[in-house]
Amino acid sequence: MPSKLYIAAAGNPQIRLYTVNSKSNQPVTTFDSHANNVMAVRFQCDGKWMYSGSEDGTVKIWDLRARGSQRESESPAPVNTVVLHLNLTELISGDQNGNIRVWDLTANSCSLEWVPEHDTAVRSLTMIWDRSLVVAANNCGTCYSRRVLKGNQALTRFEPLNKLQAHDGYILECLLSPELCDLQRYLVTASSDHTVKVWNVDGFTLEKTLTGHKRWVWDCAFSADGAFLHTLSSDATARCWSMAMGECERVYKQYKAIICCALGNKAKPPCMLHHR
Repeated sequence: MPSKLYIAAAGNPQIRLYTVNSKSNQPVTTFDSHANNVMAVRFQCDGKWMYSGSEDGTVKIWDLRARGSQRESESPAPVNTVVLHLNLTELISGDQNGNIRVWDLTANSCSLEWVPEHDTAVRSLTMIWDRSLVVAANNCGTCYSRRVLKGNQALTRFEPLNKLQAHDGYILECLLSPELCDLQRYLVTASSDHTVKVWNVDGFTLEKTLTGHKRWVWDCAFSADGAFLHTLSSDATARCWSMAMGECERVYKQYKAIICCALGNKAKPPCMLHHR
């Protein structure tokens, strides 16, 4: 979470909240309202609440001070990914059937539905820091970019921008670069083809292909200043890449596949908390 006091671990079907600096391996709180695998869990920007998506077809809002979920939205298909719109009043989810839905937290209802490809699972969603762009990645290796329309409308509306055939295999994670990155804005895609690709958002041209992982690349995370990218793979390694050079700076080895990470500080040197 933003304060770095807690870390949330998602499982089947529980979410457990741990104190980062505690010597105890016992969770502070367990949230258990989901009925199947929890595929996504993230904190709201000031850490007052968190949100999750599950294969049980629900998107839930959790108050960290209470045990049960405070709000629930139902999707007709298993939910693979959820992101919070930076207006803090909407959630965007992607599901196994290829549907992307915008959930209005004020009205507790679906305000918009977008289907890039029918029956093609949406694996990952990302929104850029200035709220101008959202990207969805699917199991066919395709990224769909939509410009977020600005104006007086209360609810989000999208305008088609770009379709990018980024990989031949699954895209397991897509991620847009942070505000403090250099003058260029980047989209990163991590794939089952063992590669990570860096795309310039201006024209969606390929800047770099990061090679070195031997199996599926499941997750990636930028350092706060965008200078480094961290990637996680089924090959039991985590890698730290220099965005400027496109070279691997450091390799972390584990005994099992590493599929998720979160950065533990805002400094330039790499620091990760990862789940196996």
